[in-house]
Amino acid sequence: MTRQRPPLTYATSFPEMNHLILLAAGSGQRMAQSVPDKVLAPLAGMPVFLHSLHSFFQSGVIAAATITYRDEKQRVAIEGMIPEVLRKDASIHYTAGGSTRQQSVLAALRTLPENTTSVFVHDAARPLISIEAIQNLHQAVEKDGGAALAHPVNDTIKRLPNAFETQRILLEDLQRDHLWAMETPQAFPYEDLLQAYQIIEEQQQSVTDDAGAYSILGRPMTLVHNNQPNPKLTNPQDLDYLEYLLNRSKCDSTASR
Repeated sequence: MTRQRPPLTYATSFPEMNHLILLAAGSGQRMAQSVPDKVLAPLAGMPVFLHSLHSFFQSGVIAAATITYRDEKQRVAIEGMIPEVLRKDASIHYTAGGSTRQQSVLAALRTLPENTTSVFVHDAARPLISIEAIQNLHQAVEKDGGAALAHPVNDTIKRLPNAFETQRILLEDLQRDHLWAMETPQAFPYEDLLQAYQIIEEQQQSVTDDAGAYSILGRPMTLVHNNQPNPKLTNPQDLDYLEYLLNRSKCDSTASR
C-alpha cells in the first residue's frame, strides 16, 4: 500500500511574491537505461517531480513556480503530468535549463518578475521534502536572508589525496563536528541570488549549490536543521528506498491519529 497525497489545497493570496525554481533538467547519468528520466519516474502514484511541487504549493509559501527542463520532449511530458487543477489554478512557468546546474538556476532567475521577494531553489530529484521543512526555511530566509536546509554529518569523513585512487593511500581525517550535509531547498533574497550567479558567470567559477554561489557575496547565511528524510534520487535502487520512506511516513501518520 503506497502513500497517497491529500487533495491539493494552497493559499490563494500571498503577503510576498516568493518563487520556486524546481530543477528538472539534469541528465541523470547514474540512473541507467532502466529509468530514462528520474524526475518523471513513478513514485507512489505520481511522478517524482510532482511530490515536491505539491508540497511547495500546499505550504502556502510560494506564489509561483518555474520548472527548468532539459529539452522540449521533457517539457511536454512534465506539463502533461501536472494535474489539471494545478495547471489551471497555480502559476507554473517553464524555462530551458543549461548544461550544468548553475546554468539552469541562472537561466530561471533571469526569467523571474522584478517584484520577486525570495526565491526557493529545489532539486526535483528530492521528492520527500516536507511542508514543515519548507515553512521553517521560509521563516529563516525572512529573518536572516540566505538560508538552506542541512543536517549534521554522522559518518566519519576521510579526505583522499586523489579522488580516483582508493588503495594503499594515506587518509586525512576531517572534523565531523564541523561538517554539515547540504540539502535543498535553499532560499535567498531574489536580487542577491541573481547578483551572485551573475558574478559566478562573469568570473567563470563553478559551484555545486546555491549556498556556494551566495557565499561569493561575503554574506552569512543560516542553516535550517532538517530532521526528516530528504534524500536525493541518484541511482535506480533509490526508488525502492523512497517508496519505503513514503509508506513509513503514512504508517506513522496513521498511528499518531
